[in-house]
Amino acid sequence: MKRKLTATCALLLVAAMTFTACGSKTSNTTKTTISTATSTEADTATTAPTDNGEAPEEISVMVWDRGNAAPNTTSTDNALTKWIQEQVLQACNVKVNFVSVPRSGSDDKLNIMMAGGTAPDIVFTYSQNLYGSYVTSNGLADLTDAYANNGSTIKNNIGDIQYMGQMDGKQYAIMKRRGQQVPRHVSYIRKDWLDKLGMEVPKTKEELFTALRAFKEKNPGNVDNVIPWAMGGTTDTEKFYLNFIGSYVPELSEKDAYIYSENFKIFAPGAVDGLKQMNQLYNEGLITNNFATDTTNDIFKQDMCAGNVGFTLDDATNIFDYIPVLKTNVVDAKFVPLMCFDTPEGSYINPTEPLFGMFIMVPATGSDKVDACMKYLNWQADPAVAENIEFTPDHKVSDEGVPQSLTEDELYAKGYPGTTADLNIVNQHFTYVDNKEAVISSWTATLSWEDKEWFTNLYDVENTNQYVYPTFPAVLESEATYLSNVKVMAIEYVYKLISCDPSKFDSLQKSEYDKILNTGLSKILEERAAYYDANATK
Repeated sequence: MKRKLTATCALLLVAAMTFTACGSKTSNTTKTTISTATSTEADTATTAPTDNGEAPEEISVMVWDRGNAAPNTTSTDNALTKWIQEQVLQACNVKVNFVSVPRSGSDDKLNIMMAGGTAPDIVFTYSQNLYGSYVTSNGLADLTDAYANNGSTIKNNIGDIQYMGQMDGKQYAIMKRRGQQVPRHVSYIRKDWLDKLGMEVPKTKEELFTALRAFKEKNPGNVDNVIPWAMGGTTDTEKFYLNFIGSYVPELSEKDAYIYSENFKIFAPGAVDGLKQMNQLYNEGLITNNFATDTTNDIFKQDMCAGNVGFTLDDATNIFDYIPVLKTNVVDAKFVPLMCFDTPEGSYINPTEPLFGMFIMVPATGSDKVDACMKYLNWQADPAVAENIEFTPDHKVSDEGVPQSLTEDELYAKGYPGTTADLNIVNQHFTYVDNKEAVISSWTATLSWEDKEWFTNLYDVENTNQYVYPTFPAVLESEATYLSNVKVMAIEYVYKLISCDPSKFDSLQKSEYDKILNTGLSKILEERAAYYDANATK
């Protein structure tokens, strides 16, 4: 399951693309790419039969709507969706219709469509628990034969991760292959503040605490509202604290790492020490006051961009959204990535995304379309196709072989959506992502607010001691029943303990922990342990 992928990605010139065979009835062809298509051309392309006279098979495909479509276009009707429709029709004789689903709350919307029998023929989620609930309720089509007959490109390029889409010997989902393997969260600190104080970038938690206290006491940024460590209060992610608290947990066995895999590491032995330390920092005034009330993270973002923040722990590259705005407000501001959460063993642990991403599924209502759906997914799995979708057919390739992203203005001018990657749902593993210099080049080519040295440092931080939690292709009954509620309660548990009166910490920790245990956590942990014992060595 963990064999290294050996298939390499063929880079292509923008002027031409070689089509992937979509199934046994479709032969390979070559066609000049088209960057945009008029409405008339697109309508003709998606309704006309192919040369063999067979009417095209028709499928509907989910697409996220982030509200960033180009002017006079939509998430389902734009230059890129038209290009995909034309290419798929000619390569696979499949007519694709896109169905918009808001990105925010997409799983909730998907649940409603699945329950009502109105879901598109191809849907997707990052939630293994949601995928598993659909399997156990007979809500998904069996893709086993379709994958065997029409999935050769998927197998050749990203097949090693497909075990995660299997249950009871059947293939119920095709797994998306991620690109560059990056950690979930990264810490950043204001180096310009450290420089003014004559301090080095921290390498340990104790050094970090010293820096945070200096930020508060000496206010090197000379700001009205200095925030040594900024946090938000969203309850849908653990990004603001998980790496820190996890660094207090001694090294776990594989079994315990599965039991306490990421979301639940706050319940592992030693985690309470990390919670107690954050409580101390909060009560010293080093963490954003009343952060838990900032449920949309709007205040957090404002503070980051205004230059009030000295340190933060966030999703790996969210800082990319803040730094350009920050530099317009504070020209000399300089956040730098760092590793400073040393473990009890004196090392670091860098929780990292697995190779697989989304679960791509066909609802049971689309069972008669599984072959056409698989042809579409198989077409998308070709690295050349994926590159044209991810970067648009108008993209260029650098001397280092790195596809160059269009700027937002360029995307909008050509009628492309602001997030083209949303349409590339199968394969993001391009050749360059395994090459350090190429990855750095891809950043510096499009992100001008920092230099090569900065991005080299980021790459090194991201790739220090990467750790992927153990995964198995199973969704446990306890998780299907309790996981959604327990995850929210776990985040609220952490927020309460960080911000409570220190004298009440121990009693609150016990009462809140017992509450979560009784709400289903104990059943989840017990079933994970039992599953590991029964299946890990098979």
